[in-house]
Formats: sequence, structure tokens, C-alpha cells
Amino acid sequence: MAERPKGYGMTAELQERTSGKYDYELEKQVVDWIVEVTAIEDLRGVSGPDNLQKKLKDGVYLCKLINCIKERSVPKINESKMAFKQMENIGNFLNGCESIGVKKLDLFQTVDLYEGQNMAQVLNGIAALGRKAQTMGHAGFGPKESSENKREFTEEQTRAGQNVIGLQMGSNKGASQAGQNFGKTRAILD
Repeated sequence: MAERPKGYGMTAELQERTSGKYDYELEKQVVDWIVEVTAIEDLRGVSGPDNLQKKLKDGVYLCKLINCIKERSVPKINESKMAFKQMENIGNFLNGCESIGVKKLDLFQTVDLYEGQNMAQVLNGIAALGRKAQTMGHAGFGPKESSENKREFTEEQTRAGQNVIGLQMGSNKGASQAGQNFGKTRAILD
């Protein structure tokens, strides 16, 4: 595939801004987690967006990662060096992530990784998978995702709650939203 020119003007500014969002600490956490889950030692010590992009570009390591979290998420991993097969691997990884519940907004697009356009988003997408893996009982990293806390109330509890006046509704035992005035009030005169 032909190399794209880096661009000038607004294109260069946007690329510079995107590159500025790259988090090296998150990169270290992501790489360490992938090595821990998949036992792929080839990734250990990878540093920098260009080096990480070269290692993950074919999608093979990502497919192995999603298969470690949920078996058979990607039934066939393409080892071919052809561009469309490598992009297919990345797409299969992204589909596998969505199938286990990672939100599409948290993931990246295939070109973000394959062409190295937005490696910061690639890191964020893999980190989202790490959070989701924790909720599934696998090794993960980052803050644990929240879970639903559905509550059931009886009809009696619901009726009892209708008689309570919240602080937002006006008055509660003498308290009001009028506020307090200290000193002379502000007067607007003609």
C-alpha cells in the first residue's frame, strides 16, 4: 500500500493534535495486559505509537487476545500479509469486542490501527476491552465497569415515598431555596 503524505495546514494540525493525546502510561498498561493474557512475549518492551502500530497492524495479536477472553470469538485468524486480510482480522477483533458488550463508541476504526491514524483511540479501545474483561471474571486492568443495580419496590413503599418532600421541591422543615441575606439587600432604583 502506498504511503500517504503527512499533509500540510489543517491536516497536519489535526494529526499533531491527535498524536498529542497518546498516553505512554496507558500504552504500557495495555501492552503488559496483552502479554499477561495471551503470553505473547514478542510485545514486551514495545514503546511508542509507531512501534505498537507495526506489531498490532496485522490484527493477529488482537484476535488472539479476544479469543483468550471469549473462546471462538474469531474462529479463523488470517496469517496472510495481504492488506485486506489484515484489515479483516482487525474488523473481526472489533466485532468480537462488540459481541461481548464493549460499546462501539469506546472502540476504534480499522484504519485507526492499520494506517496508524489514531493510535490514542486504539489504546482506548483495548483499555475498554480490559475493563469489560474484568466484569467477565478475566484478568483486566483499569477501573471496573459499573453493573446494573435494579431495584424492586412494593406498592406500599412507592406510596410512602410520594409523601416525602425533597429539598428540590421547596420547603423541608423550615428550609427554603430563598437563601440567606447578610447585610443590606441590593436595591434597584429608577
